[in-house]
Amino acid sequence: MKCFKRLFLCLVVMTLSSCNGQEEKINGVSFVASKNKADQSHVTPVVKINANYAAVMPFGFIRGLQHPKVMYNADWQWFGETPAGARQYIEELRKQDIKIMVKPQIWVNRGEFTGEIMMTSESDWKTLESTYSKFILEYAELAQQTKAEILCIGTELELFVKYRPEYWTKLIKEIRDKYKGKLTYAANWDEFRRTPFWDQLDFIGVDAYFPVSEEQSPTFETCLEGWKVHKPVIAKLSQEYQKPILFTEYGYRSVDYAGKQPWVSDRSMGEVNLEAQVNTTKALYETFWNEKWFAGGFIWKWFIEHDKVGGEDNPMFTPQNKPVEEIIRNYYKS
Repeated sequence: MKCFKRLFLCLVVMTLSSCNGQEEKINGVSFVASKNKADQSHVTPVVKINANYAAVMPFGFIRGLQHPKVMYNADWQWFGETPAGARQYIEELRKQDIKIMVKPQIWVNRGEFTGEIMMTSESDWKTLESTYSKFILEYAELAQQTKAEILCIGTELELFVKYRPEYWTKLIKEIRDKYKGKLTYAANWDEFRRTPFWDQLDFIGVDAYFPVSEEQSPTFETCLEGWKVHKPVIAKLSQEYQKPILFTEYGYRSVDYAGKQPWVSDRSMGEVNLEAQVNTTKALYETFWNEKWFAGGFIWKWFIEHDKVGGEDNPMFTPQNKPVEEIIRNYYKS
């Protein structure tokens, strides 16, 4: 009888884990596409911060917010942005047992925000849909061939999702015909509550650039307090859909006011503040990493040539060769 009760309790725990979370946290890096091939010298720094996942991010391009054609696998693209490059990166990462999320992304000319891609005619919507499908389905095949654990079906495409929901439902079914792993979508931090198809995916994906502090040099305590506004909303959505939350991107720049508008990526903010990056990042880990309903996330962003990037005079997102790298290493180890 005691053995039966113990077995029953184990089954309950396993069932709850499969519904609300997972045994292994996704301790990921966003492995940035480069002009060059990857080799083991590029993978070793990923292993050294105790990461167990990498997001491989090939790109398609659109000429403008109202331009309907997705272009990809062009001669002018960087190697890592192409299907061949994504495959080669995956193969190198696999050699050190790094798991993979394939995360194809769209770049709009002049860096305009993808969430504002919006067509003005039905024919243009149809062109966008057909070219996006071709783009994402090729990477679904690649994800299946390389046995990638996760495929992200889109990143920050709010208006495209809002105005063409039937297309996305159809696309998800087509993707599942080709790819048998887990699916997510990377919704922007102010978009995820309105995304209509979470019930059709395996993770609720969020690019987690939530504002958490107005301070010039945010303290750890202030950032913890700032998360109290957002965390219940995120947790409620996980409970509603019985899906784990995955931060498909997260991170902060090493600048003053790092927690005020974390999504700002231009060079208008240039005053280096390494402590701000440490405090904001540590508060995020303390808020989420021990939650059963939280799957983990991918730090933004990790360049493949580790020794040539970041550093203590760098004001951008990368944690590489900065004090925050040790914070990541410690949390990813636990």
